[in-house]
Amino acid sequence: MTHPNVCVVRTAGTNCDKETAFTFEQAGARAELVHINALIDGRKSLEDYHILALPGGFSYGDDIAAGKVEANELRYKLADALKRFVSEGKLIIGICNGFQILVKSGFLPGNPGLEQETSLIINDCGSFRDEWVYLKSAPSACVWTRTLPEVIALPIAHGEGKFVTRDVRVLERIKENRQIVFQYCDADGALRGFPFNPNGSLEHIAGICDATGRILGLMPHPERHMVSTQHPRWNKAGAQVAGDGFFIFKNGVEYAAAHL
Repeated sequence: MTHPNVCVVRTAGTNCDKETAFTFEQAGARAELVHINALIDGRKSLEDYHILALPGGFSYGDDIAAGKVEANELRYKLADALKRFVSEGKLIIGICNGFQILVKSGFLPGNPGLEQETSLIINDCGSFRDEWVYLKSAPSACVWTRTLPEVIALPIAHGEGKFVTRDVRVLERIKENRQIVFQYCDADGALRGFPFNPNGSLEHIAGICDATGRILGLMPHPERHMVSTQHPRWNKAGAQVAGDGFFIFKNGVEYAAAHL
């Protein structure tokens, strides 16, 4: 396959769908914006796609809690289709609000009953954080991060980004399965507290994958660092080159092209 098909799901309150689709296309995929209602009522089918993307924003105004309403739609209206999608070896990425949706629907960290075992809750600082952060790319099973350097820079924009687990057993399972993908750090890769960890996340976790490594969720926005000139210190990088976030998309597209 040369150009994998990407379904970028949107709904009321989604606001990063076009940027996400554009970045996928720059990485070599064909991306289509699809309203979630079209998947629910059958006008569109996940069978036609190789990658599913849940972009950032404030789906349904973050009513109840961030991502909760759309998470319920995935779990109670699209669970069978999504389970087939995953069982066929296809890929899913959830960015910011999309990460919140994946954990609250049970698709991350993942279990047969889709029980919610983790969450993303209100930042410890009590305020919305809109800034650039450093991320340590942890050794993991994730196919989306195969070519990344140890430390990358991406922007965040969230008020509910503190990663927590239901209990210590869930955290230990995530560790044992190498599902921690990104951790907040300083420029040298050292794990440190606020403001380097902007929300108080457990174990500094900024992103996790499922046990297969094909479902990725992360709070920072890789689509907002597609080219180096999007970084506030872009003039120190010299000529325009790909940004750190672009390689996450490129890894996903290349994996889908080679395996699906």
